[in-house]
Amino acid sequence: MKFTLSWLKKHLDTDASVAEICETLTDLGLEVEGVENPAEKLADFTIGYVSHAEKHPDADKLRVCKVDTDEGELQIICGAPNAREGITVVVAKPGVYVPGIDTTIGVGKIRGIESYGMMASEREMELSDEHDGIIELPSGNVGDRFVDWLAANDPAKVDPMIEIAITPNRPDALGVRGIARDLAARGLGKMKPCEVEIVPATFNADISVSIDSDTSDGCPVFTGRLIKGVKNGPSPAWLQDLLRAIGLRPISFLVDVTNFFTYDQNRPLHVFDADKVAGNLRVHRAAGGEMLTALDDKEYTLKAGQMVISDDNGPESIAGIMGGLDTGCTEDTVNVFVESAYWDPVQIAYVGRALKINSDARYRFERGIDPAFTPDGLEHAVRMIVDHAGGEASQLIAAGQVPDVSRAYKLDAKRVISLVGMDIPESTQRQTLTALGFRLVGDMAHVPSWRPDMQGEADLVEEVARIASLTKLEGKPLPRLAGVPKPILTPMQLRQNAAKRTAAALGYNECVTYSFIDRDAAALFGGGDDATMLENPISSDMSHMRPGLLPGLLRAAARNQARGFADMGLFEVGHAFHGGEPGEQHLQVAGLLIGRTGPKDVLGEARAVDVFDAKADAEAVLSAIGAPAKVQIMRGADAWWHPGRHGKICLGPKKVLGVFGELHPKVLREMDIKGPAVAFVLYPEDVPMPKKKSAARPALQATDLQAVERDFAFVVDAEIEALTLVNAAAGADKALIAGVRVFDEFIGGSLGEGKKSLGITVRLQPTDATLKDADIEAIAAKIVAKVTKATGGVLRG
Repeated sequence: MKFTLSWLKKHLDTDASVAEICETLTDLGLEVEGVENPAEKLADFTIGYVSHAEKHPDADKLRVCKVDTDEGELQIICGAPNAREGITVVVAKPGVYVPGIDTTIGVGKIRGIESYGMMASEREMELSDEHDGIIELPSGNVGDRFVDWLAANDPAKVDPMIEIAITPNRPDALGVRGIARDLAARGLGKMKPCEVEIVPATFNADISVSIDSDTSDGCPVFTGRLIKGVKNGPSPAWLQDLLRAIGLRPISFLVDVTNFFTYDQNRPLHVFDADKVAGNLRVHRAAGGEMLTALDDKEYTLKAGQMVISDDNGPESIAGIMGGLDTGCTEDTVNVFVESAYWDPVQIAYVGRALKINSDARYRFERGIDPAFTPDGLEHAVRMIVDHAGGEASQLIAAGQVPDVSRAYKLDAKRVISLVGMDIPESTQRQTLTALGFRLVGDMAHVPSWRPDMQGEADLVEEVARIASLTKLEGKPLPRLAGVPKPILTPMQLRQNAAKRTAAALGYNECVTYSFIDRDAAALFGGGDDATMLENPISSDMSHMRPGLLPGLLRAAARNQARGFADMGLFEVGHAFHGGEPGEQHLQVAGLLIGRTGPKDVLGEARAVDVFDAKADAEAVLSAIGAPAKVQIMRGADAWWHPGRHGKICLGPKKVLGVFGELHPKVLREMDIKGPAVAFVLYPEDVPMPKKKSAARPALQATDLQAVERDFAFVVDAEIEALTLVNAAAGADKALIAGVRVFDEFIGGSLGEGKKSLGITVRLQPTDATLKDADIEAIAAKIVAKVTKATGGVLRG
């Protein structure tokens, strides 16, 4: 939103400087994005008087001038055709920067004669495109600053322009008057009245307006007046200056009037050439397929349901967004129909996006304008047109009714002080809301019609705090609590933090991916059904809630691989969704390894990641979140895991703590992943909570008895899993056996077809007495018996 200082002062009586205004606007929540002050770049130019001028001896088109300045008489060589004795000019002395030519003036020689400055034209000072000659001032004293002369004689040329950022909840600040209202409420000036003398009707118009019944929800009110006998042409200089200052190109008076009120009062309007309108106007929904050439000279095909304004010949305007070229005003226009209507913000947004039209009208209507100002805005425009372009106005032509948006919320002064943290007297609170346009009846604050963002008591608190300025808040320490405070984080939150720290320490990079994925990716991981489908997705590739974290990690990995990063480790902690109802979600910790364990090296230590890398990392994370050390590894995970290279980490057949392994080649192909990929998915919510909730660590259980290790080699069938053998050996004596690990595998040779040899080391840790040979032999016999029973294997001789 752009406006000039002089434009602001049409609504606000203030002596505040530009700096004060900008600082206040930002503090009010209307962040200043930029300020363009023409006076700053012209500050060093001064007024001079040409006391003598003669032709350059070596150049026909140059003149050697003697110019009186505040530093005495200067010799300046000038090639302008109007350079002559007796004129008052604008002088740039040596050292002055000239913005129009991007040059700093210095002392130089031109055809052998020294020149000590320059006499400037308007284009060289970026005041206009005029460059046929130097500036001739009708008045001015030698040595005065040129910007001071402009401020007194042509203030528009040094009028500062301020640009502010508007948040979606403040459509009222899309008009200069709304900005002035905020500044006045802060105390930076007083609002000026904005009343209009309604132009009396001198005839009854033969044009009528109707709103179809199925369109009244999108256009509750439509007003207009017919004006006959206008003279269209260039706008007055003050109006052209205002529009140019904010970057708009003056077109013609009738068009410029609509642009003026769009920015001045946040009231978009449209002016039809009444002689080009066939019959009456009708607001309705398009049937679909109608064609319309808009004012931007582009042709648009309307879709069924989009709101349009039509005459008897067909659509003439895209409602609330842009008018049609056929009924637009030209220099020959003499009769006009001025329209002011209110359009539903949501429907305008839908049509604007569908047709890809960005206009000032759409920008304001889709954010919400003041519906109550609809007829008043019309009268303001009619008065300006009649006063400047002449003509006679008809009676008010209206269809529908202004929507009732009245509402009121309770102002609780004590609650405001409690929430804001500042001691704001109740009288000040009421004065603030009154200055912002609220009407207070008792303790009820009635919201003005131009504030659609006010939806509750909390918004009243925010308005009071905003005007009071949160910069005045004073920091106060929290009161000291007696004793030890209770933990803030829940046990599950602590587990999430522990999982994140552990995964990061293992070398993984954390990802935060969207909870929405496309249907195809969701279907690969057991989702993609109607229960998790979004009703209004952001885009087509975010149509479903994610059934797990792996799809997002794989998408992130694919994007990294496409940019040349082949080896990576990614992890995420977040929720996955197994339904669309509240509570149908579960927490996951997912990790993904792709490529090799490290870069190539001379020792050849780098290798492709495998299932055991994922297993080790999964066990490390489970240990960090407090999972039991003794678990079972089982088969039978979901279809997106490799059928022979995965494992479920279980506490029993039905208690699954996580899954690790290689991902199915089909899944990798569909997700565009290259190279080996292993992963793990853990379920922290299924890890049993510790029975003892003490924060203290348990006492260290240490023994002074020496441990004993014994090696065994068993010949088993080739399809027997090593884990089955390890679990059988560990179960021989759970109290005495501290650990079992595989140290060797041998296939072929004298073992024959279908056989393999597995070597295991069993660690025995006594707690009561040192083991004797007989004790060790007894345990060894139990181990052999257990393994033989579980696997059918025999001790290798």
